[in-house]
Amino acid sequence: MRGPVLYMTWCPLFRVPGDLSTRWNTGHTSFSHSFYGLKHLQALRQGKPAQQVNALDLDSLGANTTKMLVNDGCRQAMFALDDHRIHLAAEPFARDVDARTVSPLLASGTACRPPVDGAVYGTLLNDRAALDALGDAVNAAPYKAPPKAPVLYVKPRNTFAGHRASVVVPDDAQGVQVGGSLGVVIGRTACRVSVESALEYVAGYTIVADLCVPHESVYRPSVRFRARDGFCVIGPTVVARRHVANPDALRVAIRIEGKEPFIANMSTSIRNVARLIADVTDFMTLAPGDVLTLGVPHGAPIAHVGDEISIAIGDWPPLCFSMTAREGGGR
Repeated sequence: MRGPVLYMTWCPLFRVPGDLSTRWNTGHTSFSHSFYGLKHLQALRQGKPAQQVNALDLDSLGANTTKMLVNDGCRQAMFALDDHRIHLAAEPFARDVDARTVSPLLASGTACRPPVDGAVYGTLLNDRAALDALGDAVNAAPYKAPPKAPVLYVKPRNTFAGHRASVVVPDDAQGVQVGGSLGVVIGRTACRVSVESALEYVAGYTIVADLCVPHESVYRPSVRFRARDGFCVIGPTVVARRHVANPDALRVAIRIEGKEPFIANMSTSIRNVARLIADVTDFMTLAPGDVLTLGVPHGAPIAHVGDEISIAIGDWPPLCFSMTAREGGGR
């Protein structure tokens, strides 16, 4: 099919005076769409001065109006943000706001939807301690050796939940393992990318609470262990890549109310962010908006019904959620 690729995103709206074209500026890449076609698109590319949409436009269109956009730079789909992307539960669209705005938005216990909606891929055995803990088991049949490529699994859409969600514990005697992981949000289509260029394909980072029913099966875990409803809590924001100097040295803190915090660091990963992207895209394509987790640190804590949990990475706003019983249950 000929012509530019269209895609959907949320960005601040800007209006070129005297024109019905609209321009989005993410701070890194300029995206334009014209209601009248190519001539107006070319006019926008000439760098004409733009002014922010006035109050009347915001009232009629909404501050985060959805548009079909054309990436007039490289003509491919992109997931783009400038600062912090947050999707409040009470609002239809996500916002791109600065760091000073995020804290007041979350201060009153506001619930959020997941700030991303692409596919989420979890990574197993990317933590050195987790691999070491298997001991000689990695040399047993059927594999007879440690993994040479990333071991991935999918967190399907039914698992997605947002900040302040309540997650059902299937069996309180077993509890739920709370894995706090760095989520790498892909910004543009990534296929067979090099380690050197891998970070150029990253839009930003988010916190992922990768939950599972405790189990012993590592290589072939049952779907029912990892794909329960609400077992992938994401957010509360996506932090733009430019705000994260070194994603491979981020500290992770998981706090379950009444218990000692669990502390880990991304520096214990076998594959860092760039290497993981390169190795994964060697055999599969990652799309804009997809999330690739760096993996769950070894020894992640177990939560039970009634627990209030927060996961913090670096100095970002923490991801908070709670564990609940099935309807009619409780303790």
